[in-house]
Amino acid sequence: MTAWFALTAGDYRGVLAAGQAGEQVSATHSVSVQLIAQQAKAFARMGMRAEMKQTLERGRVALDKLQYPANIDNHFVVDPSKYDFYVMDCYRHVGEDRLARELSEEVIRVSSGFQDQDRWPMRIAEAQITLGVAAAREGDLDGAVVYGRRALGNGRRSLPSLSMVSRDLSSVLQERYPGEPAADEFVSELREIQRPA
Repeated sequence: MTAWFALTAGDYRGVLAAGQAGEQVSATHSVSVQLIAQQAKAFARMGMRAEMKQTLERGRVALDKLQYPANIDNHFVVDPSKYDFYVMDCYRHVGEDRLARELSEEVIRVSSGFQDQDRWPMRIAEAQITLGVAAAREGDLDGAVVYGRRALGNGRRSLPSLSMVSRDLSSVLQERYPGEPAADEFVSELREIQRPA
């Protein structure tokens, strides 16, 4: 939890310190994979792409050594689809849009349920933000806003996480669409969730 709190607060060195300390005590439990993924997210946000990729590979190797978990609904358990969710975040942040888009579509597919009963709504919301970022970078402002609004319209929210990932969408909209009313209006909506409580 310390690594996650540091990540959402923008304390990326704190993420690395907490993640490394946690790995030492978590040994072969799948929470160690989660800690590795948090470190990869921190490297992505520090612009350290090579370190991010090495850390993601280290996490994948660690995950492959574990048995498939019995209870994937446990927050501290990581299965392959949850790891893809973490990887998606990293690739979105560093601008590898093709990989981020592919992973986000898989995250949505795996996380969606039947009759509007989604299994992991926050994963879906973050995947929609990822699709919005990719659309914005490709010149599709309308698509970016549609995906962004879907993410915000999700009934269940973890505001620290959604605020953190929505900054990527805010940044690309401000950078690529300055003065566009649709972009400006949506960036204002995003700022509302990015304000500290």
